[in-house]
Amino acid sequence: MTDLHPVTWPPASISTERLVLREPEPRDRAAFIELLASPEVHTHLGGPRPRDELERELPEAPERWPGSFVVDLGGAMIGQILLRRAPVHQRPAAAGKADLGYLFLPRSWGSGYATEACAAALEWFDGALPGEPVVLTTQTANVGSMRLAAKLGFIEVERFQAWDAEQWLGVRSARNGVQVTPPGPRP
Repeated sequence: MTDLHPVTWPPASISTERLVLREPEPRDRAAFIELLASPEVHTHLGGPRPRDELERELPEAPERWPGSFVVDLGGAMIGQILLRRAPVHQRPAAAGKADLGYLFLPRSWGSGYATEACAAALEWFDGALPGEPVVLTTQTANVGSMRLAAKLGFIEVERFQAWDAEQWLGVRSARNGVQVTPPGPRP
């Protein structure tokens, strides 16, 4: 993966109704370890990494790179959004396009945070690189991710087998993107 050339990085933090998308900071290290070691988060991503390995390998200050946003709720990291360009991709339809990826801690699931954060990141992307399409790949078994892709305006390009599972590849352009109104707080 490569950066989002010619975008200047980092952009100003992006605020939504409930969240802030910002650069990683040293205080996020523990949340990154929790995210990468979570069996629930990695059910459809090949499995978690061992926590002790992450403790040894993850730098004290998490790496900052273009396209990587921490999703912050009330001053604490609850997830990460990645927008990276795939110069070479397993699927020709995705090669050279920006690829949206996201990971959220299980305690934040079911509150609409992923929809709110991804919609904000895509809105930023549309302003920074107008007219450029974005792709998203997920396992068809990942029902939540499939719903999110639909809400964000991704349209199926193809399904294929990889990593012993059926994968779904969708594309979203500024023309077929949808405006997503995040849900209000749940009672």
